[in-house]
Amino acid sequence: MRLFESTNINFLGKRRIFYLVSLSIIVIGLITLFIKGIPRGIDFLGGTELQIRFEKEVDVHTIRSFMDNAGYSGMEIKTMGSDKDLLLRTPIQKEGTKVSEEIQEALKKSLPDNPFQVLRIDKVGPKIGKELTQNALMAVILSLIGILIYLAFRFQFIYAVGAVVALFHDVLITISAVAIFHALIPGLGLELNSTMLAAFLTLIGFSVNDTVIIFDRIRENIKLYKNEDIENVMNKSVNATLSRTVITSGTVFLTIIVLLLFGGEVLRSFSFTFAVGIITGTYSSVFVASAIVVDWKHHLLKKGKVN
Repeated sequence: MRLFESTNINFLGKRRIFYLVSLSIIVIGLITLFIKGIPRGIDFLGGTELQIRFEKEVDVHTIRSFMDNAGYSGMEIKTMGSDKDLLLRTPIQKEGTKVSEEIQEALKKSLPDNPFQVLRIDKVGPKIGKELTQNALMAVILSLIGILIYLAFRFQFIYAVGAVVALFHDVLITISAVAIFHALIPGLGLELNSTMLAAFLTLIGFSVNDTVIIFDRIRENIKLYKNEDIENVMNKSVNATLSRTVITSGTVFLTIIVLLLFGGEVLRSFSFTFAVGIITGTYSSVFVASAIVVDWKHHLLKKGKVN
């Protein structure tokens, strides 16, 4: 199945415009991230988190006042899809399961006519949260280094650089999008947790796969069109793989949108992050990775070092 037959779109001729678009989004996103930030989940922050389902609807403000009186002032409390399901989170650390037990006891005393069921309890110590943050950064950095080495052997080094810069671009754009949407729509409930980290690592793999497909076609076409300008050859390659790219990315994107809409609060950070990552990964394969190779080849041509 092919959606596009014999297209001849000048993708790389517009690369400088898209350089500016990407840079603008990243700058706006990083400023938003610095000012507003992204809430960290219990995985990174440390503390105790409870997901509770009440028999009757409850008011968040009322629950918050109960928790303040019980010694848990400033506790984060939010609904999980309905006024019966609540997520309670506190950074307060105590031995064992004492925090969760005290919270449950306070709720039982405050709402004796509204029994509840504890659906989930997560407890993370501050040391574990700090280690997880460091390991998350290390995982992303090592994955980028590994991809650089692999692509440098499979293609020329500049191709590897272009792919890794594109992946770095994808991560920055996605973080920027998360920060911007969190600032504009706080009700989305986006937070930096282990599922969002999984989305970042997944989008890195997804993006580099699309880039490798395009680079493979470029390598083939360079042999077929030896006397043509590298920009024309790359445009031919991108157009030749356009149908495959749209079908693959579109299918995954539709699946993630369904997950975003119906997957619930727990999977929202993952599905939103990966949905943005699919768009940026597909975009960057052409307008970042391939564009960097084109500009470098033109640079070598001007110096008389055709490679």
